[in-house]
Amino acid sequence: MDALWQVHALKYAERNSRTRNDSFMMDDDHASAHDMDYFLWVLRGEGGTIVVDTGYDADEGARRDRPILRDPTAALEAIGVAAGDVTTVIITHLHYDHAGGLALFPNATFHLQASEMAYATGACMAHGHLNHPFSPAHVCQMVQHVYSGRVVFHEGDGPVAPGVSVHRIGGHTGGLQVVRVKTASGWLCLASDASHYYENFLRAKPFPIVVDLKEMLDGFQRVQALASTPSLVVPGHDPLVFDYFAAEAGAPDFVRRLDVGPVKTIG
Repeated sequence: MDALWQVHALKYAERNSRTRNDSFMMDDDHASAHDMDYFLWVLRGEGGTIVVDTGYDADEGARRDRPILRDPTAALEAIGVAAGDVTTVIITHLHYDHAGGLALFPNATFHLQASEMAYATGACMAHGHLNHPFSPAHVCQMVQHVYSGRVVFHEGDGPVAPGVSVHRIGGHTGGLQVVRVKTASGWLCLASDASHYYENFLRAKPFPIVVDLKEMLDGFQRVQALASTPSLVVPGHDPLVFDYFAAEAGAPDFVRRLDVGPVKTIG
């Protein structure tokens, strides 16, 4: 029987120097400002605590001139989660902003698509356009975790815990996966970078960093099919998440509770 989970989005960084050209292919308005937020997600229920993605740290932010607002471990601690106690982490894909904090979780097993590991260590990484969102150090850390028995590989769809499953989408990377979570509001889909923004999946507008355009476009439909309603699809980087979902009483202002559903109409 599927368990019900609470789901929180934790914002740890933002970029305010972007335009719509950075977010959408073939968009008529390419020059307007278009901000990006960076999140990690926490699932909590009878099955324990699961962290989805790890964020990146201050050193990585300095290297890329993308400073963080708060360390991911501090963000977790603010809602009562100690990174060292987490035993299950889902990595949606190996880009620096989603897998840049692997070392923060010394006792975790990592759930990853086998095709993502192959992509991040294969011939595609000879192309600068495809490799620039990866950090070789993070990829090597994941390889080390493979050798130490700390990686669970998935081939397509796979269970992580009762009420939590992963589903390969691809498109943005060779093995990007999304997370489907059973909540009191219905099935919620953490889309991660299968859809950076609501506008990507609602208007079928591709994001410019893409290895397989068809998979990305198909993924916009798949994430909606995985959720009970499109309003329960949560994109990976959209500042609108903070408008659509309410702050939880007593929680820090960089946290949003997702499992209770949005408080505004999405679309």
